[in-house]
Amino acid sequence: MLVQSIHFQARSKEKLADERLQRNLRRLAEKFVTARASAMQEIDFEATREAAVDRRNRTIERLDLWIELFEEKATARGATVLFAESAAQASEIVVEIARKHEVKTVTKSKSMVSEEMALNQALREAGVEPIETDLGEYILQINNNEAPSHIIAPVIHKDKEEISELFSKVHDKPKLTEIPQLTREAREQLRPKFLGADMGVTGGNFVIAETGSVALVTNEGNEGMVTIMPRVHVVVTGIEKVLATLEDFATVARLLTRSATGQSISNYVSLLTGTRAHGEPDGPDHLYFVFVDGGRSSLLGTDFQDMLRCIRCGACMNHCPVYQKIGGHAYGWVYPGPMGSVLTPSYTGIEQALDLPQAATLCGECHVVCPVKIPLPDLLRKLRERQFERHLRPWIERLGLSAWVFLATRPKLYRLVFGVANRVLRLWAGKRGRIGSFGPGNGWTDFRDFPGPSSKPFSERYVTWQAQRAFAKSATNPGPR
Repeated sequence: MLVQSIHFQARSKEKLADERLQRNLRRLAEKFVTARASAMQEIDFEATREAAVDRRNRTIERLDLWIELFEEKATARGATVLFAESAAQASEIVVEIARKHEVKTVTKSKSMVSEEMALNQALREAGVEPIETDLGEYILQINNNEAPSHIIAPVIHKDKEEISELFSKVHDKPKLTEIPQLTREAREQLRPKFLGADMGVTGGNFVIAETGSVALVTNEGNEGMVTIMPRVHVVVTGIEKVLATLEDFATVARLLTRSATGQSISNYVSLLTGTRAHGEPDGPDHLYFVFVDGGRSSLLGTDFQDMLRCIRCGACMNHCPVYQKIGGHAYGWVYPGPMGSVLTPSYTGIEQALDLPQAATLCGECHVVCPVKIPLPDLLRKLRERQFERHLRPWIERLGLSAWVFLATRPKLYRLVFGVANRVLRLWAGKRGRIGSFGPGNGWTDFRDFPGPSSKPFSERYVTWQAQRAFAKSATNPGPR
């Protein structure tokens, strides 16, 4: 997938002005945020979270060992395990597998790694027809191969009416208006594709080292037909998705669906191991695992290693005030929201995503809800520091920060300058105590007034508060006479 994060600012302005998108994005809070809060009441969130962090760290810290064990176990069950240094190389490997088995059509279950790989485009160029079978991904595919805007709900930015019009146009049928009708229409279109596909491609929510299995978690059940009906099944997954044991998977699964969609458990959880054995009625004759590095190994042993714990639940973006207003397409690559603001510069180069580390309020909500305790605000700050050190931010921004540092390290000068600024802003605010237009801050004042400052700065009020507190304490405990 082409990295277009350099256009973040322009795209954000466009998305903020899109009233229909703004209405659609409200569903994040109405559905995912509220549902997650309720579902977490069913478990001891902090204890389960700590256990998940320990289990994820255990494999990440010895990733080579656990991948080798997985390869040994999976190979013993008839699978072939392959490795790709880059996303492009991974696509080449999948295309070669398709050629080897004379594949004409490929059914795909939702996979963000395949988006990294631009796999659909690579297959089409090789003369192979890829068919997305996840409902959201199918909608995007028939809409001129539009990119997903969310890692869990790829079509969250569209409403029912848009989808209804799209189905009517593409399927050449009368427009339907009810959701059950629309899902049935999609099922009727996809069922023949399932039955005729030569190869199925899935991601892997996790792969289990002790058994050589892949774990797939879905709500639609499409992954069942993608994995057991075609004669070839290809799993594409990041190298960091390894878990040591099935018990580890059981722990993480308790958090995954609750964090993602607010469900106690997903509708379908599949654990698939090996090729179809003699006498078994279904399953693939050929099973391949394609492990993708794509920049992941470069995070090992660095300040950003914690990011490899990510289980792709989407909770950080569901709760992010920035994502809630602009959606996923503004971020310009596969992963949006706070996780994308760290992953995109880490995987593709910080020069490709200059604005993403700034695309956060650092309110900390993403860290609070993350089921594996990734310190996203800290990682975003580290990326900002790297940009500043390498002079990648605009000169006016660097000049402003340098001026602030100069003042902040000289308290007397700081109080003098900001005392003058305080008086000027109070005059500007007038009797209303509010500023309706604020030059460089018009992005704020176009939608709301800027409050005028207090007559006393915080530093003065803090000194007064300390004195009052000391006096009250001494009055309460006068001591010996």
